[in-house]
Parts: sequence; structure tokens; C-alpha cells
Amino acid sequence: MVKILMRLSSLCSALSRSPVSTKFTTLLSLLFIVSTITVPNVNADDEHPGAAIFKQNCATCHTIGEGKLTGPDLQDVHKRVPSEEWMVPWIRSSSAVIKSGDAYAMEIFEEYNKVQMTDNTLSDEDIWKVIDYIKSYVPPETTKVADNPYPHGNVHPVDDSESHGLMTVIAILVILLFVMASVKLSLKKINAELRDGEEPAEKSVVDGFLRWMSGNKRWVALSVLIALAILTRAAWFGLLYVNVTQGYEPEQPIWFSHQVHAGKNGINCVYCHSGAEKSKTAGIPSANVCMNCHKAIKTGTFTEDKEIPKIYAALDYDVEKDEYGDNPKPIKWVRIHNLPDLAYFNHSQHVVVGKIECQECHGPVEEMHVMRQESMLTMGWCIDCHRNTEVKMDGNEY
Repeated sequence: MVKILMRLSSLCSALSRSPVSTKFTTLLSLLFIVSTITVPNVNADDEHPGAAIFKQNCATCHTIGEGKLTGPDLQDVHKRVPSEEWMVPWIRSSSAVIKSGDAYAMEIFEEYNKVQMTDNTLSDEDIWKVIDYIKSYVPPETTKVADNPYPHGNVHPVDDSESHGLMTVIAILVILLFVMASVKLSLKKINAELRDGEEPAEKSVVDGFLRWMSGNKRWVALSVLIALAILTRAAWFGLLYVNVTQGYEPEQPIWFSHQVHAGKNGINCVYCHSGAEKSKTAGIPSANVCMNCHKAIKTGTFTEDKEIPKIYAALDYDVEKDEYGDNPKPIKWVRIHNLPDLAYFNHSQHVVVGKIECQECHGPVEEMHVMRQESMLTMGWCIDCHRNTEVKMDGNEY
């Protein structure tokens, strides 16, 4: 950076004392240097001329450094084949190379279940671009998940700070009254001693309080009513939040990020939760649904390859052999959203007929790494929604 600034300084100096033609040339040089500083950084993968060709023609069956798909992983493939020149006819028409009896071609053909690559019409120049792209490919950096992916614990407590604040104020007032009554009693005793040892009427704070109550029955009745109202309110809201688990964020057996799947990759909610459009419950997807993608996507760039293998372990799936074993185990997902038995909620009614988006009840799921209960899901919460939402009654079979 220091060198660049020095060059800029020297160019500016030259510009100030150069003739017009030289100034123009110097100005162009200055603009070029500034552009190299201010142009935003572009992903090197997108800059490579072979990247687009690879993604269009090869990425369906091959990865670079992410494991086997239909064909082999192409990382360091130039070191495994007989020569880089051998790759040109192989990429253009693998069937022709196999028919020629090439030993290495036959070995690959047998290893990958005799599946031939589709012939293409790429030019030699394009093929060499692909080869160079494979050789120079640098995998994206892995984003490390925090050591504790559940920073909020299991439940976010309901915000009852208003009630706590009120009770705190009342407690402080009671303590102040007690202190003031004690001070008053002490002053009366001192005054009595100064007046020839006369004893005050009340012997203690409690005795004085009882005497005050007997002489101020209206104030006592009003105080009792206020206290009952406060206690009733506290009991009401205390019972209201029994089994209300807003913010519930349990630890799951497999760390699954909705932000990565629904947000970054744009997977539709009903692809995994297919029951949402057809039945009462949205359903938890089986591991077979996961395998629709993860049979090909064996590694990720977010969880450092710790979580995807848990799917394979649950299904007793051998990645290398591409075979399922006889000892699958259930994934013990922890349910988050629970409604009481008295409440009937049908997902298909709300999704298909009501046209309610998932986010209206479940919150911004596409932004959540860890799934949590976003809404209260109380009866009052449901009623408020129905007050503000016009329900289509005509032609509604439900």
C-alpha cells in the first residue's frame, strides 16, 4: 500500500509539470492505478475462463474436492491420468477412448459401473480451459460453527419485566414504611423519656400499625382491595404463561441450519415439510428426503463436515460403496412446536386455503441457524390473527 501511495504521489507530481500530451498519458496511468485499488474483489473462481464451461458441462456428474458423484472427484485428476494431453480426447468423447482399448480408460469405465460420459463438441481450447480450471481450483473457505450453536439455552423466558418491576416497587415501599415507622417509634420513646419517663402508647412497630388500622378502616379496606388486585393480576399472568415456550430452542441430534437450506440455497419449505399442503401436520422429513441432495453433496462449507455424516450413520449408508446397510437407526429429533390437545390446527387449511406464509407463524426461518419457537402459539395469539385476517369462506371445502 505504501508503494502504491508513493507511485500516486510521483504521478501527481509529474502531472502538474508535464505538457498536455504527457499529462494525458500520466492521467490514464493514474486512473489505472486507482482502479486497481477501488475495484471490488471478485471471486477468483468466477474470473477463471474455464469455470462457466465446467459448471455447464461437467458439474452434474463431477465435483472438485467434494467427493464422488456419478463420476470421480476431479481434484488432482491431472496427476492420476496418463498425461494431461490424454484428457483432451477423453473429455471430448470417452466412448471413443474406451473403444480404442485404452487400459486406463477401461479401468475407469469398469470402476464407475460402465457409465460413459456424454460426448460433447467442445473445442480443444475450451477443454484446456477446463483442465486448467480443475488444476487451479481453490475450494471455498469453511465457515466454522460456534462451539456452542445454542447460545440462548433451551427457552427464551417470556418478558414479564413489567410485573417484576411492579413487585420490586411494592417491596421497596413496604421496607421504607417499616423503616419510617421504626424511626417514628424511636423518636416517640426519646420524647417520652424527656417528659418525665412517660411511655408511648404503642410498644412496637406492629402495635403501632394495629392501632393505625383500627383508626383508619377505610384506608385499610382500600389497601386490601389494591393488594388483592395486584396478587390476582400476578397469578393470572403466571398461569397464562404455563407451558408457553416462546423462544424454545432445543439442541437437536443433527445440527441443521434453516438459514443455509431455506435461506442461502432457497429450498422451498414444503419440499421437506410436504405434509403442510396435504394434511393436518407439516411433518418432519425422513432421512431419505435428506439423501435426495446429500447423496451427491457429501461435504459442506459450513459445519466442517461434522453433520452430514450423521445422516449416513442413521441410514447405515456406505459413502464409498454407495450402498445401504441393514442397521438403520432413527434420528431422534426434538419437537419444538406443541399445541394443547384442546386446540385443532390444520396446516393444509392455513397453507392451501388461507394462503398463510410459513413465516407468519414460524418467524423468519430462512434467517435461523438454530430453529426456535418464534410465536407464543396461545389461543389469544390465534384469535388476534383471525380478527385481522379475512378468511375466504366461499368455495372453502374446509
